[in-house]
Parts: sequence; C-alpha cells; structure tokens
Amino acid sequence: MKATRLLFSGVTILATALAACAGPATTAAPEAPTDAPAATTAPTPVPPTEAAAPTEAPTEAAVAPSAGLTCATPIKIGLIGDYTGPLAVYGAMQVRSFMLGMEYLAGAPGSAGEVFTVDMKENTFTIDGCEITVVVADDQGNPETTATVARELIESQGVDLLVGSVSSPTTATLQGLAQENEKVLIVNPAAANDITGVNFNEYTFRTSRNNYQDFINLCSYLTTKYTKFVQIAPDNSFGQGGAASGRDACTKFGGEFVVDDIFAPIETTDFTPYMDQILDSGAEAWIVTWAGGGFVPMFQAAREQGVFDEMVLAASLANNAAIPVYGPAVGQNSGILYHYMLPTNEINDWLVEQDIARYGTPPDLFDADGMNAAIMVIEGLKKTGGVATADVLIPALEGLSFEGPKGTIAIRPEDHVAIQDMYIVKILNVDDKDFKFFELVETTRPEPPCLLPEGLKDRCGALPYGSLSGTP
Repeated sequence: MKATRLLFSGVTILATALAACAGPATTAAPEAPTDAPAATTAPTPVPPTEAAAPTEAPTEAAVAPSAGLTCATPIKIGLIGDYTGPLAVYGAMQVRSFMLGMEYLAGAPGSAGEVFTVDMKENTFTIDGCEITVVVADDQGNPETTATVARELIESQGVDLLVGSVSSPTTATLQGLAQENEKVLIVNPAAANDITGVNFNEYTFRTSRNNYQDFINLCSYLTTKYTKFVQIAPDNSFGQGGAASGRDACTKFGGEFVVDDIFAPIETTDFTPYMDQILDSGAEAWIVTWAGGGFVPMFQAAREQGVFDEMVLAASLANNAAIPVYGPAVGQNSGILYHYMLPTNEINDWLVEQDIARYGTPPDLFDADGMNAAIMVIEGLKKTGGVATADVLIPALEGLSFEGPKGTIAIRPEDHVAIQDMYIVKILNVDDKDFKFFELVETTRPEPPCLLPEGLKDRCGALPYGSLSGTP
C-alpha cells in the first residue's frame, strides 16, 4: 500500500478531538450547536463610505498614527464567546487576547488584574483618560444562549458595542441582534463566508478571516502538487461556505474536483458511507473542512477503510496542541492563518511575551484575532472622538487600517472583510515543547470576492462578485 501522506488545506481542528485520533474515541463527540437562523432581511443598500481597499498592505508610512482617545462618558463593550461549550478551546484564545489587546493600548492591566478568567465577568481599562469596561458572557456555543446573553448585555448591562463569537452559527444570531439594536458588532474568530456575505448587515465587521481567505492561501500551493480533488464538509453555513470557497479557489489555480462535494451533518458519528464515496471518487487528495469533535469518528473511519493509504489528506494546520497528529507531514509545506513564530513586529512580540508570562503558553491559532478586535475597537473610537453609536462608528471603521499582531489589517469598506496576512510554512517537527514547529516559506495576503446578497451588490464596486472569477 502507499505510505500515508498528509497535505494540509482547509480545516479548523478542535484540539481535544484530535488528541483522540491516535485511537478509538473514548468519549462522544461534543454536541454540535443548533443550526444558524435564516439570514436577516438585507437592509436598504447603503454605499460604503470609502473607495475600494487596497489588495496589498499599506506601507508603514501610509498608516497615519491615531490621535489619543477621549470619551464624554464611559464605554461598555460586550464580549461574547464559547467558554464552556464544544469550542471552548478557541474561546480561551479569544478572551485572553482581547484583554491583552486592551491592556496593550491602556499601558496597564485592567481592574481584573494581570490574569483574566471568564468568571470575573468584567474588566475595566483606562485608555487616554477614557474608561472602557469589557463585560464578558459565555454563549456555550449555542445560538439560543447567544441570543439570551446578548440581550442581557444590551438591555441590562447597556453595552455600546459587541465583539464575538467563536462559532459561525452563534455569530449569525449575534448579527441579527446587533442590527436589531443598532450596535456595531466586531466578529472574531468565526470564519464563515456568510458573516460578511449573505448575512451581511452594515453593523457587522470582522477581524477573523473568512473561508475564502483560507483557501486562496492554501490552493495556490496545493495545486502545485495535486490536480484531482474531492472534499467533505459539515452541512452548515461554515461547511458549505468552506466547500464553495475551496472549489472556487482550487479550480482557479488549476485543480479539478472529480465528484460533487460531500456534506455530512455536523453531529455525524458514523462516517463509513462518506469514506466509501471518497475512496470511489478517483481523487488524488481529499480536502476536509470541519470543526469540532466529528474529527474523531471521521479519522477513525478513514483509517479503518484505508483512505489515508490511497490518497492525500488536505487540511490546514490547526492549534498548537493538535499539531502532534501531523507527524507524517514533517518536511512538507502547509498553510496556517497565524502562528506566534511567523509575524515579525513589536505588537506580536509583546503578545508572545505576555501570553507566556500570564498564561504559561505562547499565543495560539486565534489569539491574533482577539487582540486585533481590541485594537480595531479603540482605533475606531479614536476616529469618532469616543462616540460609540453605530451611525458614527460605522463610517469610522469602514476603510480603517491598523497595526496588530499579524501586521496591517485593512477593513474593506465594501463588505467589511478584514484583509490580512496568511502563511505557508514548512513543518519542521511536531513535538517541540515550545510549539516551535514551523519555518516560514511565504506570506500571502488573500483578497476574497465580494459575497454580499444580490440586493447589496452595488456596494461591491469593482471587486469580483460572487467568486474569484466574478461569476456567481
């Protein structure tokens, strides 16, 4: 039989799930969140306030330093994430890095002290004389809980804007509530295209990348090695968006999908029939887009049915604790959205130093997203003179460029996508105690197509609409 080979291309992997991949699962996969609600009705088209964002990062000289922050009254930010549910490992990255981002800007820890835990609930910072309180709520990865805690933050706590959440279904719920209550929402680390696509409303921004950015980064490399693909994804907005992005990007770079995309319910535990379809496809590589505990039974079925022996697995590199599962790929190249060793700038250096000192670990996959969200909030408020109302803050955020752990983040005014660096790396090892696994091969800066609903198409301007080719 062929030696097991791995090449990585379009997946987010839950560390706790992959830890069990070496053998049969000892516990059931975590219950998946309920499906996202239907997309909210598209608002009346509102033209973006600025011209198209550049496809390349502005030079350092082009990014003017921001003035100090002033505010007439204290500001409250509602931070929502999955801190005890199926994606809690990602929520931990989001909350600690958001608090560290606020501290970086304040120049001192908040009222909670140097180490923040979710049970503390609140953390107050003073930035240039402006008092800002971050109120934290756990949505447990459940959209119904998201709705409950978001309403509590808005109606009882009186927050001025929202940040979150971890999963794409919970974020869809949060988008509708932000629009209903006219609150700006900054999404991280959820990745679904729909967030700034069919579910777009003018209140929604993001610092997280979307599915397309993952695949533009990866397919440009993947297609230099293989040309025939098949892919499997969960049957939800994250999976469908990922599959559509993977098909479009890999096809544009010369790949071919030999069968229709395979979708399985997110709660699937028996992947036998899906592995049969993959084996029968005739593909050279199978692409996986997934999140959560489904990896345990999926990979078990793939091993038992010989999928790994017949074709290459294509899946992006994941969080630090999950990397040991990629042992067979040492020496190969892959893609990743962030790793603490890759960016070279003072902000990332500070984040690395503080994460290790405070939390005993270097930054992980989504730490940059959380810190970027904090920086984005404050940079926007500086532009508005501390005014957090949506009618003033939205035009300040559209077209905003700021510096964060990944370098320059540029917010596209057309659809509020965050243009940012992504990375191709060589896997050097999978067992370094300090998670020093990679060597940088290339930094890319993918710019995805505009995916707004038809009623808002005019906002897209000169951007490719619906796909990389511009043909929906």
